[in-house]
Amino acid sequence: MKKFFLVAGEASGDFHGSKLVNSLKKIEPNSSFMGHGGDLMRKSGVQILEHIDNLSIMGFTEVLAHLPSIYSIFKKTLHAIERAKPDRIILIDYPGFNLRLSKKIHSLNIPITYFILPQTWAWKKNRIKIIEEYIEQPISIFSFEKEWYMENKINVEFFGHPLIDNQHFNEDSKSFFLRHQLTIEHPILLLLPGSRRQEVEKHWPIYLEVAKKLRKQNPNMQFILGKTKGIKIKNIPNFIKIEENAKKAMVVSTAGAVASGTATLECAFEELPMVVCYKMSSLSWLLAKLLVDLKYSSIVNIIANKKIVPELLQSQMDSKNLMSELEPLLNVKNNKRSQMVKEFQPIKELLGQPGVYNRVASAIIEKMKDNE
Repeated sequence: MKKFFLVAGEASGDFHGSKLVNSLKKIEPNSSFMGHGGDLMRKSGVQILEHIDNLSIMGFTEVLAHLPSIYSIFKKTLHAIERAKPDRIILIDYPGFNLRLSKKIHSLNIPITYFILPQTWAWKKNRIKIIEEYIEQPISIFSFEKEWYMENKINVEFFGHPLIDNQHFNEDSKSFFLRHQLTIEHPILLLLPGSRRQEVEKHWPIYLEVAKKLRKQNPNMQFILGKTKGIKIKNIPNFIKIEENAKKAMVVSTAGAVASGTATLECAFEELPMVVCYKMSSLSWLLAKLLVDLKYSSIVNIIANKKIVPELLQSQMDSKNLMSELEPLLNVKNNKRSQMVKEFQPIKELLGQPGVYNRVASAIIEKMKDNE
C-alpha cells in the first residue's frame, strides 16, 4: 500500500489532482491519499486537510495581506507531512507555496514529484536551482517548457498537456441550449472573469458594462458567464446565463472575453475566438513588469511565439477596448475571426495525445519502484 501526500492550491490544481489520483488508483488500488485540494480531490478519495478556498490567492499585495494565514497553513502542512510519513509527495502547480515547501521538507528524505511546473522561463529564474536540488521528478505540461529546462540542464518529463484528456461531457449541445434557453441562431459571448476572487473583482465590472452595451446594440445577443463554484459574483442580470462548467460553454459560444490563464488554452483547443484580459492591483502590476520577462501574457501567444489573440492588460483593459476587440469576433463571417481559429490548429497539435493522466501516473509508480 502506497501513501501519497498531494498539494494543490487552486481550482485547476484540484481538477488535475483528482484526475491524477483516479489514474494512480487504477495502478495501485490500495493506495491512500491526503493533502490540500478541493471538492474534486475529496470526491476522488483524498483526505483534504486544507481546502483550496483558503489557499487560492493571487497578486503580490493580495498575498501580503494574507501572509499570516498562509504561514499558519504552511506550518500545519509541514507537521502533517512529518506525521504522515508519505511514500511520495505530489506537488501540483501553486509554485509560491510548493517550492518553499519542497525546500523545507528536503531533510525528511521523501521523494517529490512536481506535476505542472512553475513557469520559471517567464520569471524568477533562480527557481531553477530549487527544482534541480529538491524535486526528484519534475513533470512539464508543455513541450517547449521541457526543451527550455533541458537547455538549462534539468531533466524534465513531458507526457502531453492534461487538457487533451478533458473532452468528456455529460451533456450535448442541444441539451445545453435548452437548459439555458439559448438559440443557435444568434451569437453567444462567453464571459470568463477568472477563477480567483481578486480576478473577478477586477474583471467583472468591465465585462458587465460590455455585455450591457452589446445587448443594447443587438438585443438578440446572448451571454454566458463561466462562474467558478464558490466564487461570489454580484449584480448578474437575468439576461446573462450562469454556467459552472466553462468547457461546455466554450463549445457552443461564438467568442469569449477570457481572463489570462489556463482558460485561454482551453478556448483555443475548442477553437473559440477570444480576447485575453487581465487586471491586478497597481503595485502587483508594477512588480510583475519588473520581474516578468515575457513578450506575451496569454499562454496561447507564448506557445505560438506570436500574437494570435489580442491581450488587454491593466490600463488597456477597459470597456471601450474590449468592445472594439470583441465585435469582429462575434461576426461569424469576419476574416479576423476565421484567421484566429485557423492559427489555433498548430497549438492544439503541440499538446500531445490523450491518456496524459494515465502516463503521468505510470511514470510516478515506475519512479517509486526504481527507488525501492
